[in-house]
Amino acid sequence: MSDDAPEASRRRGSYAKGLARRQQILDRAIEVFAERGAERTSLRSIADAIGVSHAALTHYFTSREQLLVEVYRASERRADETEPHPQDTSAVGVMMESARRNRTVPGLVQLYSTLVATALEEGHPDAREFATQRFSRIRTGLADDIRAQQRAGRLRADVDAELAASLVIAASDGLQTQWLLDDAVDLEGALGLLDALLSPRENP
Repeated sequence: MSDDAPEASRRRGSYAKGLARRQQILDRAIEVFAERGAERTSLRSIADAIGVSHAALTHYFTSREQLLVEVYRASERRADETEPHPQDTSAVGVMMESARRNRTVPGLVQLYSTLVATALEEGHPDAREFATQRFSRIRTGLADDIRAQQRAGRLRADVDAELAASLVIAASDGLQTQWLLDDAVDLEGALGLLDALLSPRENP
């Protein structure tokens, strides 16, 4: 065995431990932000809330913005793993399911809204990249779902799939913002109406 083998093994072990520690911090951060949202607090205050040292937090995340982006991404992955979307759900149905799930974690909805708002400002590359890539990914996925539903006769064939996907995202995000400000807003009901409007018209 090469003399370098033990050192390489140690590096792999250290790397694996680092990834595990980073994930532990993200898991705890998800719980904290689910409860309190993205309050404008410093990394030091966030570290205190999570229960780690400021040095430990900045070792894995160079800025508050980067931490917020990674927390939201990790929360999405966790949700998709524990509660995947049914394959036969319509595009609006997918967003309705997300809305239902989000009602249980208003802090993460507020975190998402904060990231999107931050992305519109200059000097926030992490938030802008997150929001731009996320909108593009979801728009593409929804458009594909809409085309599949159109072929199956479940959605109107006379609407442009890309435009409909953009409309569904706009409706979902806008309704979530209204719901954050007033929890009496019937988010799921409004999305249900959009789903009905996109459904095929029945012959008289």
